[in-house]
Amino acid sequence: MKFAKLGQTDIRVSQVCVGAMSFGQPGSMHDWTLDYPQSKRVIQHALDLGINFFDTANVYSAGSSEEYLGRALKENHVARDQVVLASKVYFNPGRLSRAAINREIDGTLQRLGTDYLDLYIIHRFDYETPIEETMGALNDLVVAGKVRAIGTSAMYGYQFANLQQVAKDHGWASFQTMEDHYNLLYREDEHELIPICRQQGVSLMPYSPLAAGHLSHPDWQTDTLRSQTDRVAMGKYDRMESADLRIVQQVHQLAAGKGVAMAQIALAWQWARGVTAPIVGSTKASHLDDAAAALDVHLTDAELASLEAPYVPHPIVGAIDHNPAAGTVLIDEKK
Repeated sequence: MKFAKLGQTDIRVSQVCVGAMSFGQPGSMHDWTLDYPQSKRVIQHALDLGINFFDTANVYSAGSSEEYLGRALKENHVARDQVVLASKVYFNPGRLSRAAINREIDGTLQRLGTDYLDLYIIHRFDYETPIEETMGALNDLVVAGKVRAIGTSAMYGYQFANLQQVAKDHGWASFQTMEDHYNLLYREDEHELIPICRQQGVSLMPYSPLAAGHLSHPDWQTDTLRSQTDRVAMGKYDRMESADLRIVQQVHQLAAGKGVAMAQIALAWQWARGVTAPIVGSTKASHLDDAAAALDVHLTDAELASLEAPYVPHPIVGAIDHNPAAGTVLIDEKK
């Protein structure tokens, strides 16, 4: 396993992050999540591979994702300082108000069975709460020792820049990571959000690095329970562009030529483009094997260009729009 530091912190993480949305009581959020025995096996396998970075959220499977992760680490006798735990806040009553943040962090810590988080991430941008209130509350958690570092997730570049400026103006903790939607089939954040992150030394830890599995199968089709029931993933990739299919085929050809899995090519591209730790949502141990092996896959400049050349602009996915007439809407859900 290879390791890197998060942002400008001293937090050392494996360059593969395990996405814990795959863990949790089936049916509480998704039908395809793993029950506890299955989750524990995948978590144990991740640890055996040297992976120390786990990403979850307060809303994943109604909190049972956090519970499963904390329980599995405890039962595997993992020392707390040997793992890096990240969780998120936003999709809860009060969004990112001070009261909500203070309430939700305590619930997260209790479910994980720990007295601090390594990384606390705001899940989206909150249009209703003043950004000074949100950033001040997050800073207080760092000062109190409940959180080592803070991060953020999918939003517009100007929103991220404004949040960071408020932190700078007040001498507060600033964001060290960005968890955005980024893969070979969706690269819109390259225009603004990613350049801002790079300018500020903020680490990228993208979600959906394999485009909901579409970068892992040459015919685009997947036959998993998730592919059949995950409405969000289907909404992102249900309208195939011919350019997208050409990218998938190019991934397939490169993988065949190198004798590796398609997923390894898609992940190797992430690291070649400066990503610190893509989040791999795993429902099988083999998914993590592919992710770990991908660290040894090297792509030449010519191969990178061949993967990127067919790309065409896509509608924004992952951020939230605020329309007072229609309410706050996830761009993911727009058709």
